[in-house]
Amino acid sequence: MLRALYTSATGMKAQELLIDNTANNLANVNTSGFKRSHVDFADLLYSTIKQPGANVSASQQVPAGLQVGSGVRPVSTTKVFTPGTVEQTNNPLDLSIEGDGFFSVLLPNQQIRYTRNGAFRMDSNGQLVNTDGYLLNPPITIQTGVDLSSLTIGTDGTVSGTVSGTPDSIVNLGQLQLARFSNPAGLSSQGGNLLAATPASGTAMLSNPGLNGMGSLRQGALEGSNVEVVTELISLIAAQRAYEINSRAIRAGDEMLSTSADIVR
Repeated sequence: MLRALYTSATGMKAQELLIDNTANNLANVNTSGFKRSHVDFADLLYSTIKQPGANVSASQQVPAGLQVGSGVRPVSTTKVFTPGTVEQTNNPLDLSIEGDGFFSVLLPNQQIRYTRNGAFRMDSNGQLVNTDGYLLNPPITIQTGVDLSSLTIGTDGTVSGTVSGTPDSIVNLGQLQLARFSNPAGLSSQGGNLLAATPASGTAMLSNPGLNGMGSLRQGALEGSNVEVVTELISLIAAQRAYEINSRAIRAGDEMLSTSADIVR
């Protein structure tokens, strides 16, 4: 009977984690490039009272065993990399990826992180950086010594500008590259819309947009989060109901123990 108390407690803890994960998804519903995550669960060890297939005689076996589980445990939180809704911003430094791939940025400690958030800006040195000031990798420098009337980033990542007063004069400013992974679900979330490579994700494979399985770029647009509010609310309700049911199982176990104690009296 006490086993039911501990088993239900694992269920309540699991639903708490599920609600925490759902709350994080909902909190980032308007975060550019955010990818929702879901929690994977697995059942705990079983107490085997009768082994399935055990011999009851020389020619007969038990068709089904007798096993009692001990609860549930969270196994992992998995990112879902389905595309988000693309929003047109008309900002020439905003980029969205149509297909697979990640932008890579260089941290001040020279570590590389990856993101789907293509909201880039130009710093005081004329280099493209993300909203936290981290350099795009490989670096792209907009020539500050040349007055550009327009900036164009092609679907293949080619960055070029038109010199003011001479519309036929095109300046090549660099080439954007994307990274992709054999197992993007193995990337580690670092906060700030950044992901880090891990042994589970594999090493980053770099290529120009549109080549080797990479998605293409769209200038003047941002990819929104792929969080679906209705789906998350349903998950929230289901987790709350499961939490209540597990608490009722604990209450039932407590009442049975109380009844047993009253018998002794």
